[in-house]
Amino acid sequence: MYRDCFCVECAQFDPRAEIGVYRCGNEVDCGNLNQAQTFARASVSLTRQGSVDAPDYPCLIPPDVCVEEGVYIWEMELPKTTESYFVAYQRCCRNVTINNIFSPQATGATYMVEITPLAQQLENNSPVFDEFPPIVICAGAELDFDHSATDEDGDQLVYEFCSPLDGGENNLDQQFLTTCDGAAPAPACAPPYQQVSFRAPDFTPFMPLGEGVNPVRIDPRLGIITGVPEILGQFVVGVCVSEYRNGELLSKVYRDFQFNVASCDPQVVADVREDFQIADQEFVINSCGVNTVTFENQSYLEQFIDHFEWRFDINGNTQIINEWDPTVTFPGVGTYTGELRLNEGTDCGDTAFIKVNVFPDITADFSYEYDTCVAGPVNFMDLSATGSCCLTSWNWQFGEGGVSNRQNPTYNYRIPGNLPVTLTVRDTNQCVESVTKNLPYFPVPGLIVIAPSAFDGCAPAEIFFDNLSFPIDTTYDIDWSFGDGGSSSAISPFYTYEDPGTYTVDVTITSPIGCETDTTFGELITVQPSPEAGFSFTPEEPSNIQPTVYFQDESSGAIAWRWDFGTNFNSNLPSPNYTFPDTGRYVVSQIVTHQSGCQDTATAIIDIFPEVRYFLPNAFTPNNDARNDVYMGEGLMEGATNFKMTIWNRWGELVFETEDPEEGWNGRKLNNGQDSPNGVYVVMVSYNEPRGDLIELKGYATLIR
Repeated sequence: MYRDCFCVECAQFDPRAEIGVYRCGNEVDCGNLNQAQTFARASVSLTRQGSVDAPDYPCLIPPDVCVEEGVYIWEMELPKTTESYFVAYQRCCRNVTINNIFSPQATGATYMVEITPLAQQLENNSPVFDEFPPIVICAGAELDFDHSATDEDGDQLVYEFCSPLDGGENNLDQQFLTTCDGAAPAPACAPPYQQVSFRAPDFTPFMPLGEGVNPVRIDPRLGIITGVPEILGQFVVGVCVSEYRNGELLSKVYRDFQFNVASCDPQVVADVREDFQIADQEFVINSCGVNTVTFENQSYLEQFIDHFEWRFDINGNTQIINEWDPTVTFPGVGTYTGELRLNEGTDCGDTAFIKVNVFPDITADFSYEYDTCVAGPVNFMDLSATGSCCLTSWNWQFGEGGVSNRQNPTYNYRIPGNLPVTLTVRDTNQCVESVTKNLPYFPVPGLIVIAPSAFDGCAPAEIFFDNLSFPIDTTYDIDWSFGDGGSSSAISPFYTYEDPGTYTVDVTITSPIGCETDTTFGELITVQPSPEAGFSFTPEEPSNIQPTVYFQDESSGAIAWRWDFGTNFNSNLPSPNYTFPDTGRYVVSQIVTHQSGCQDTATAIIDIFPEVRYFLPNAFTPNNDARNDVYMGEGLMEGATNFKMTIWNRWGELVFETEDPEEGWNGRKLNNGQDSPNGVYVVMVSYNEPRGDLIELKGYATLIR
């Protein structure tokens, strides 16, 4: 039995193979037998298990495919008879990835041999296949596998591709698992056995790998399988060997296996580092202006390369070199051919065909001119030359990200510095040459530009002066004068004007090489006077009991007021009062406006505190006169939580408790017992205020009847 090594969620080898032996005149007669009517049966333990050796292809590297073999060996003595014995083992199912049969995941397998009456009479030995087929074969490569068998009796053997036999059903239900409707019949069921269903006409039992230019076939006399498999995939293959003696059929042995056809990499490939490749194994190498060429051998796999040889045709003479990376000097400009031969004269050889073009020299060069002190365009002049017909392209990289494809471009730089300028040129032979030169570019800007271009705002005025001039960077000296005595040396500074007024701004820029420029921006900044907001309020601690707050204006320079009380209610009075609708914290804003239109804002948080007031009386008279008959606290308890009141007599006995501030003590024990006597009682009260603070009170209640 055989299975894939690395298959996931696949069947393992059976620990015991359940063998069924049926005796009948022929397969048709056996069709009358059921699973319980075996002549004999055997439950055979797995004898040994191991991996099948991968095939050794001398020139190809197959993918990593692994197949496991499980062997079951047993002895059984059967009496001679005039009927055939059918010895069988069945299992489901096959790999879902098989290409050449329908529903492989639902197709089982039957492993069977028929022992004919003649074979019994002659005590015949069946033929035994010598080798297991290769676990992987290479697509597009010649297959030549000896699948012959050995027969101890020297009988005539005839080989053929035949249809494998179907077997167990795809049913893992424990009720049916070991029956003829299950995946593992125990024992195997009686013949006749159905053949697997091939995907005809593309695949048949006799053409299991499909047709092609050189289809895979088996020699009927020698048992040798030959051909060139072309389709990648997995294919079920059946091989039958029929055994004849004196022209009479003694037995027919089936072998059922799987061919894995895969792409195999060649072991030896001749390869060189090229400028471009014309076709398979045809390489072109160009050398521009250099007669001496060093070739880079990129052939693989080196461990399988036993011999290599370079051959170059130079003016009719063949030069042979045996270095791995040879250096060859050619006579001059021209086209030369060569070859790299690997393992010449062996089946595992390969050859790379080489074309070498030695072209005339090409030189890249350029010059430039510009005003070094004041920023402006830089003019570049191409000075490149080639020995071929002409230059065909120019690629300029100006060192700050700009590019051009013109021969003689003009470029405006926005940044200063020592800028690397690269020119790459190409000629009609596709020869390429580059040159890089350093451009020292440190002029001052042709025009000083700043933002804002004008400002009219309120004091204090914080302004960002954005220096938009170019080219400048931190290597330049920048002097700002803001017109109020303030200055800065930043490229683009922030500055705050505290006082109202109109201000002129001066900017001076000096380059690292000493060039200088300056600009005066007259009356650039106008700062308007602003008011100063401010207010006070009473009471300082308002509450739900006193929710009205009186606001007193303390601003200066204001001609208009606007109040926002944080409740969507506003006022335009200088000093308003406002009654807040509920407890909580409110952000109150005062916005004042100057005659200039400038504004200022002051804010304060007004906390309307949720106040609880609770008082305990000191006596009560429970005499049912409807006056002061119940002892209970008085006050405002809205928002209080976790209220608890307990009352104790002088002996420490609890006489009343409640969690309801609206419930009082009627003078009886726990309000429904005996009357308590006159005297003084201890009262304990606790509760949490609306904002969580714990309040604990202790008082004395005098009971008078």
